[in-house]
Amino acid sequence: MKLFWALTAFILPLVRAQVPHWGPCPEPDVQPAFNLKQFMGRWFEIARLPTQFERGRCIETNFTFRGDKSIRVVSSEILKGEVRKIEGTGVIEDLKNPAKLGISYSYVLPFSPYWILSTDYVNTALVYSCTDILRLFHLDFAWILSRTRNLPQSTIDSAKETFADNSIDVIRMIDTKQQGCDKDALNPKLK
Repeated sequence: MKLFWALTAFILPLVRAQVPHWGPCPEPDVQPAFNLKQFMGRWFEIARLPTQFERGRCIETNFTFRGDKSIRVVSSEILKGEVRKIEGTGVIEDLKNPAKLGISYSYVLPFSPYWILSTDYVNTALVYSCTDILRLFHLDFAWILSRTRNLPQSTIDSAKETFADNSIDVIRMIDTKQQGCDKDALNPKLK
């Protein structure tokens, strides 16, 4: 019983901004015949499930190949008027299923799932991640990404339907603010 309370005390602060659900993670279908090379490059976050680690605006991620066959992942956001960046490493976790990536932003933390559910490579990508906690409940992460800073509402609605069709609850999904992201807006002294 002490272990249960210790785990609860440790996990509860982590899940406040997350979206917890009872039971294990769903197993959604991922992008068939995924082409990692076409996926590389700059993606802007259009919407996401709430997370503890993303609180700013103008969130984007850039994926590039490294020489060792891993992926350099650089994510950035503007928080309180400052650009914050974090660099991580991505890997293909299963060569038979390359749409199931793993990403870690720390050498001491394991790779977290980063599954590409759907992408056309040139406009949008739907990404899902899930972490099981003792198979009693799970924490969902879901993102709608775009090659541009905005998408038509009909595209966003269609993306949310794709998540729902894969048993992923996106009712709490929030839009990411992508306005005022240019360098001049960030640094008025440049004008």
